[in-house]
Amino acid sequence: MRNLLLSMTMLLTISVYGQQLPQYTQWVFNKYAFNPAYAGTNPYWEAVTNNRYQWVGITDAPRTFTLSVQGPFKKENMAMGAYVYTDIVGPTRRIGFQASYAYHAKLSETIKLSFGLSVGFNEWLLDADKITTYDPNDFYFSNGLLKSFDPDGKFGLYLYHPDWYFGASIGQLFHNRVSFLSTQTGSETFMEDHFYFMGGYTFRIGDDWQIEPGALLKMGLPAPLKLDVNLKGTFRDMVWLGAGYRTTDAWTLMGGFKYKNMLSIGYAYDITHTNLKNYNSGTHELMMGIIFGGKKQKEEAPSLE
Repeated sequence: MRNLLLSMTMLLTISVYGQQLPQYTQWVFNKYAFNPAYAGTNPYWEAVTNNRYQWVGITDAPRTFTLSVQGPFKKENMAMGAYVYTDIVGPTRRIGFQASYAYHAKLSETIKLSFGLSVGFNEWLLDADKITTYDPNDFYFSNGLLKSFDPDGKFGLYLYHPDWYFGASIGQLFHNRVSFLSTQTGSETFMEDHFYFMGGYTFRIGDDWQIEPGALLKMGLPAPLKLDVNLKGTFRDMVWLGAGYRTTDAWTLMGGFKYKNMLSIGYAYDITHTNLKNYNSGTHELMMGIIFGGKKQKEEAPSLE
């Protein structure tokens, strides 16, 4: 039993060093999932879902679902939002929920700075039915599920202009220890601080085209830095195509369309460039966004383009 718990802790630690929080190729459409200060940057409410199926072909590879909703109050210098996600890897499932508040300060006629704070919880679930133990009557795994429930939080800053944006945020503020059993007091697996830095610029070419380079830097020490860079072209604010690169992971492709400036649907495909490329056929990701309430035209910052 002790060896099994040690192995589980090592497995979680390996996951920690590589990726504790979910990642998305189409992050430009769901910046709120990384930074609570993004809430309310547009004068309407929006809901965005991401469904990610990673490393297709590898048994028990990661699967992630996220739903976020955010928008401004009637006073547009304040906003709120919430998101929920499920991240499944093998016998483990992580469920998270956070709700947030954001305040927007006007620095000039075209530049604003927002501050956002979100709080919620994380729950780790370990499905013992998917684990074969040396003793089939092991007491600790007789109930089927082991759980670890902890508070969670995130803080962010977001500086934006109609043509550009820069954001910085920190996640997993409470730095919780992962422990499935009340008797497991020696766990050294923590939810490490995660830092995100994002930025982008919109080049407008005539009345029809927008070209948007963007970058997202992810820091979850002691794991290596991970950088997402992409370039997206949008035609008449209706159809987009893009490509990108994620260090130590994959090349990425994306495309999608917007219907009546209200419904957005996108698809992304990751082409693995590490040694894992010999064992999987890529990663698929689906995105859907819905705009509702308030003004639907784009204003302070680009969103769901």
